[in-house]
Formats: sequence, C-alpha cells, structure tokens
Amino acid sequence: MSYLKFDKNLLINLDQSLQKEILRTNKAGAYHCTTVTGCNTRKQHGLLVIPIKEMNNDNFVLLSSLDETVIQHGAPFNLGIHRYKNGVYSPNGHKYLREFNCDTVPRLTYRVGGVILTKEKVFVSHENRILIKYTLVEAHSPTTLQFQPFLAFRNAASLCMENNQLDTTYEETENGVSFCLYKGYPRLYMQFNHKAEFVYEPHWYNGIEYIKDLAREEAFSEDLWVPGYFKLPIKKGESIIFSASTEPAKPRSFATTFDKEAEDRTRRTSFYNCLKNSAEQCYLKDGDNYYMLAGYPWFKIIARDLFVALPGATLAIDHREDYEKIMKTALDALHKYIQTGETDKTIQDIDLPDIPLWAVWCIQQYYKFFGASETIEKYGDILEEIINFIFDEKQKNLYINEDGLLSSNGTIESVTWMDSTFNGKPLLPRTGYILEFNALWYNALMFAVTLFKENEKQPERLQEWEALAERLKPAFIKTFMNDYGYLYDYVDGTYTDLSVRPNMIIAAGCDFSPLDRVQRKKILDIVTRELLTPMGLRSLSPKSYGYNPFFEGNPERRAHVYFNGPTRPWLTGFYTDAYLKVFGRSGVAFLRRMLIGYEDDMTKGCIGSLSELYDGNPPYTGHGAISFAPNIGEVLRALYAIKSFEV
Repeated sequence: MSYLKFDKNLLINLDQSLQKEILRTNKAGAYHCTTVTGCNTRKQHGLLVIPIKEMNNDNFVLLSSLDETVIQHGAPFNLGIHRYKNGVYSPNGHKYLREFNCDTVPRLTYRVGGVILTKEKVFVSHENRILIKYTLVEAHSPTTLQFQPFLAFRNAASLCMENNQLDTTYEETENGVSFCLYKGYPRLYMQFNHKAEFVYEPHWYNGIEYIKDLAREEAFSEDLWVPGYFKLPIKKGESIIFSASTEPAKPRSFATTFDKEAEDRTRRTSFYNCLKNSAEQCYLKDGDNYYMLAGYPWFKIIARDLFVALPGATLAIDHREDYEKIMKTALDALHKYIQTGETDKTIQDIDLPDIPLWAVWCIQQYYKFFGASETIEKYGDILEEIINFIFDEKQKNLYINEDGLLSSNGTIESVTWMDSTFNGKPLLPRTGYILEFNALWYNALMFAVTLFKENEKQPERLQEWEALAERLKPAFIKTFMNDYGYLYDYVDGTYTDLSVRPNMIIAAGCDFSPLDRVQRKKILDIVTRELLTPMGLRSLSPKSYGYNPFFEGNPERRAHVYFNGPTRPWLTGFYTDAYLKVFGRSGVAFLRRMLIGYEDDMTKGCIGSLSELYDGNPPYTGHGAISFAPNIGEVLRALYAIKSFEV
C-alpha cells in the first residue's frame, strides 16, 4: 500500500488535484515545484528554479515546464496542462492521468489509448540539474514523443511579459541544445540520453495564469517563450531521460545518475519518513559551508528559523553529522557578530536580540542527546561567550534589568518571531519585557550553570550567572503571571498585554523554566483549551480581541492576520515538552492523538511536508511557504520525545 498515491478520480478533478503540490530540491538551494498534475499554480513553480549568486542570490525560474506529446499514427496527444484567461485549461493532459505515486520519486502514469507511459523526476544532489525519466510501458504501434520547453528566465517572485529583448539564438550540445535568454543568466542545457531532433519554432504563449497568486490578490498572469520542440522515437520497454541543467553533461551518464539519486531517497512510506525527507530537503551546502533553509519556495537562510528547526531536523532523525556541520557554520557567523558586530551575508537576521538565546537552546538539545562532556568539548567556548555577551549587555537592543529580566524595544522594528509588518512598521509591536525572551534567558542561564558544574573547568563568572538566575526566577513570575492563571505576552512599563498567545508555551516547555509544575499545568490547560488545534497552536485565542483565523485576501490583510489567529505547528515541540513534564508517560496517548492532524496533512498541500501556517478554524487549510523547516523540525522533535517516553 503506497503512502502518497492518488488515482485517476482525484487527478482528473482539478479542484482537488491543483491543491496538491510536490517539491524536489538539490540541497544547494535549487528546486523543482509544481502540482501533482504538472500544472503550475504559483509564480514560484517551475521545473528548474535556481539561486543565482551573481544576481543577488534570489531564486530564478529558468525552465517553467515541459509539455510532452505522444504521437501515434500521426495523431498527437498533448499531456501538458496550463491555465489561461477565464479559467480555460489547455491542453487537457490531466485527462490521460491514471496514477500519481511519490513513495520514492514522483511518478505519473499516463494512458493514451493503448499507450501506457510513466514519468519520473529526480533532482541531482548539489547540482542544478533535474532528470525526467519517461518509460514506455505499453504500446501496440510505433510511438514518438515530442517535448515543448516553456522558458521563463525570470526572478521567481516576478512574472514574464512578452518582449523583444530576449536572445533567441541557441547552441547545439550533445543530444540537445542550450539557451540563455537574457544577459547575466546561466545557460540552460536541455539534453536527452538518446539523440533527439530539435525543431526551432519559436512562439510566445500569452496569458498563462497562476491560481494561487490570483487567490492572494497578486499579479498572476505571464507570457512564456517556447523555442520549439524536441522529437524522438521510443520503443516499448525503453526509457528516455531528459536533463535540464546549467551545465552540459554526458548523456550516457543520465541513467546511472537517475538510479543513484532515486536509491538515495528516503522512502516516503510513513508519516515519519515523509517528515524526514522534507527535513533533508532543507539542508543546504554552499562550498565549505552548511546551512538549513527556512523553507520553500521563497524563504532563505534565517538565523532564528535555523536554530529552531535544526535539532529536530537533524538529531531527531539520527543526522548528528549534519547538525554539527550546520551548527558550525551558524555559530561561526554568530561568533563573528559577537566579536566584530559584523552580520553574515548569508544567514539573515543574526543580529536580532533573541538569536543568541535560540542558539543556546539549540546547543541544549545537543546536550540532551550526547551529554555534558561532548557538548562542552564542542560548544563550551561559544556557550560561555554567548552568555557573557548578553550578561554584559553587548547584544544590540537587549537590556538587563536589576532583577535580571531582559527588555527590548520592538516599536520601531519587529524583534520577535511575531514579525509581521506593513509599510515598514510592526503590526504587532511586542516591546519591553517580552515573554519568550525572558523564558529563554532563564533557561540559558540555568542550562549553562548546570552544564559547567558537571565539568572540572568552570567559567570564572559561573557564580554571577547563577546569582542572576536566582533573581530572575521570582521576577519572571511577578512580571508575567496574572490572576487568570496564564502569562502576559509582553509587559511594557505599566502596560500588560492580556492577549492569550502561544509564547507562554515556550516558558512552560523549556527544560529550565521559572514556572513550577502547578503553574505549568495552568498554562497547559488554557493553551489546550483556547489555542490547540489539529494543526498546532493558534497565534491568538478566539476569545482575544482581533482574532481572525483565516489567512486570505490581499497582502495587507494577510499581514494583519498573520499572527492574529492562524496556527504555527512548530510550537508543537514546546507543547509536547511541557505536556510530558507535567503528565509524564500518562500524557503520551494524548500527544499521539494530537499528532494525527499532521499525518492527515501529508496528502494535502505540499504532499509529505508541512506548510508555514494553517487557518485557526476548520478546515485548517495550509498557507504561506509550502514546506517550512521549523514546523518539520519541531514536529519531528515532538515525535522523538514521545517515542523516548514509550521506551
């Protein structure tokens, strides 16, 4: 029984099939993304989308799609599908679809009369190359395949309009041709493992529409250039492999490369394996540096998202080496910032006030897997440096009160993960004493004190850290705990924010929390009652002013809604930690049931992955980035924590 499999009835129903997306990556920033039918529904969709360092390192769509046509007895049957003005779909290649299966690599099965053709795709690791394998399973007469490439050569956040600026010349390469439509772009090499005839017949296809962008009230229509078509015969039992790449390759290697890449894939035959595969897709190697991308299709490398996602997306799936490589790159960048104030060119937002706190939390997760001696050996120096950096108030926009509480100014620019803005201004100006900052600060101090006390060589200022933590604990309770049994989201002077938000679960879930067990349970009760959904914790309680659960409409409306109702799955990690601390083994069954919602989502949205956010009310539709590393990582970490209690 296949875990990710759809039959003809779903595939030919565009209302259903166009909501299901697939994602393939090369672990170096490039990706392929479309729907299960092959019809692009976002401007970020494409067959080959790559970052180009020379052009600000944004993602660029080179090859938007490839239309296949089966020809028998001179009759063409086009398997492609695009949407045009007034909701017209042409050609209607989806009507030939019989099955989609994605256990290892995405595989579509088409049936055209007596012809059965399969189509499988892999992205070559660390290369800007996608391979598509076509196998003729059944045919009763001579068959020819024809391929039309739809070229874009544009920023993935923009759209292409018909113009006369493109370079229409092409160069022949082995079993194919190459194009470079505009200056500054790399060449696109399109090759086959068998000799193909290329017929140069250039034409603009105007008015191709993207329904996801239409729904978001953004620009949604573009023109794509088709230079002509490739044509080659195929025999029953034979496979033809198409390669699209920024570098030429030897066609005779395509079959071996395809098989090797397919073999290396994690089989997506379970909920866990789907998340593991999605986590691995977010790994990114650039030269000697290793990173974790925040998500696809538009996120880059963001410091907070990296530290939140990393433990679950590596350690929880037994990828210790990947954790250490990615952490080295991130901590080197943080060390450089601490020493010089210079921010990293690749890791965004490393200078935000809470980043050192999240870095300590990330190191703490490593300690929970491998113990004190290995943690101190590998991360002891940077841990001491981070604690002293904050302790000495050298971190920008982070200040220590006499009682140990941290404060930060969030009125001018957003300083927390709830960072929605409009016209450059924070829409949720969390400022002053911010709840999770202080929970993470107490946790960081106590973790460092506990860790180094297990070691013979202790930092000179260890006693100062411990004394500050002792002052901080009662101050935290006095400042944030209210008479209703939950925590203020932030406190600014005499103002106390009464909104019921999920940041209190971070305080309850930290290993070292200012809260006692009774207080943790009170917070769990209200979070469970008002914020918990099948897809994570709501960003605001339905009982709080301004609650709006549906992430829809134009960019301004979405910005206002962003943190006022929709859910965030990544908070499941802290919720699980808190629940297990309060209820222990008796809470495992409930947590298992809670995670069922995520498993149900594996066949929705971006199949096998988790979206950035979900509506706060049923049916909890996914929105934003289609695959989001913090959500993937923290759900994996929750699964690991639950499993640990069951052993």
